[in-house]
Amino acid sequence: MAKLYFRYGAMNSGKSTGLLQAAFNYEERGQRVLLAKPEVDVKGEGDVVSRLGVTRAVDFLVPAGADVRELFRRHATGDDPDALVGHVEAPPVACLLVDEAQFLEPAQVDDLLRIAVLDGVPVIAYGLRTDFRTRSFPGSARLLELAHSLEELKTICRCGRKAVFNTRKVVDPATGAEHFVFEGDQVAIDGVQVTYESLCGTCYLAESGGALG
Repeated sequence: MAKLYFRYGAMNSGKSTGLLQAAFNYEERGQRVLLAKPEVDVKGEGDVVSRLGVTRAVDFLVPAGADVRELFRRHATGDDPDALVGHVEAPPVACLLVDEAQFLEPAQVDDLLRIAVLDGVPVIAYGLRTDFRTRSFPGSARLLELAHSLEELKTICRCGRKAVFNTRKVVDPATGAEHFVFEGDQVAIDGVQVTYESLCGTCYLAESGGALG
């Protein structure tokens, strides 16, 4: 039985880089993969963007409310007029790779499990576990509930300890200086409206004044 994998980590833990490496590994062995990400992630628009500077176009974006299993089926078979393969008999898909999976809706994560279990295609989802307030994203919470395999991707804090929390920074319009914020909308795309820094628990609590969201 194919499985649903969730590979999660704080910002800068190499999630997108790992996804692109996984895609390369499959294709080096002559196997076909599909790449997807939620439409709400406007960073890179239709591309997976690695902090190492490597980018690759996704095969499809997932809009809010969309049936992910149907989107996958159309692109896997070449039935979608916008699909890369087009209206030809497409080779089977060896793996579906999903970037920024924390932005998926819980029902869409359910679709990922169906793709793995019912369609027999492994799904590897990459994403954040929690937001800058230390709260779970709905998509991540569902992945933690459903995934057959959980893998933490690690990165380090500025102090050298393991980073586990994401902090959000905004620019003060008066001074032009960045500062941490601990309130606001859950979704604000890195590099578009704000920037983020990964911190260990000690540094996070020092910056937040001891608050945890």
